[in-house]
Amino acid sequence: MTLNEWFEKGMTSKEYVDSMQVHKENLQSVYEGFNIPEKDLSLWKTVADRGLRAIVLTEDWCGDAMVNVPILMKIAEAANIKMSLLPRDQNLELMDQYLTNGTSRAIPIFIFINEAGEEVAVWGPRAPKVQEFVDQVRADMPDKEAPDFKEKQQKMIQTLTKKYTSDQSVWDTVYESIKEKIK
Repeated sequence: MTLNEWFEKGMTSKEYVDSMQVHKENLQSVYEGFNIPEKDLSLWKTVADRGLRAIVLTEDWCGDAMVNVPILMKIAEAANIKMSLLPRDQNLELMDQYLTNGTSRAIPIFIFINEAGEEVAVWGPRAPKVQEFVDQVRADMPDKEAPDFKEKQQKMIQTLTKKYTSDQSVWDTVYESIKEKIK
């Protein structure tokens, strides 16, 4: 399939949010809390002239998608970027073309395409500075075989979810990282 065909296959932002079962409230909270900086509004008007579209590989259960997708939604509104969201697990043929480090089906992945359906930029699954924070949190995790692994993993997920949904600096970091890819 071409990228244009993948784009046509996906859901709108509204359809995606309406279908959410796991992180809907968290995604909406980030969306409502984040705003595009005034100083960047003219940049996004310039980007709008390029006619970009975004294919988003995501899943409702993904904490990274919970924070990154609503920030992209705000950018898309400011830059008139049409979004098409595809569940990763139902679209592995496309996902496997955008593996993180060539091996991982990490999400979200944002594939920016032009009007002709040509790839212009790819972003995801995390902003580099957010990845550093995740790596620090993971460094304290015990081996997967340790008896307390599941308990520690749940605490780690809670820590990340809290930071992702309440820390404006995380949102700003994600925003700047996406902006650098497509400006």
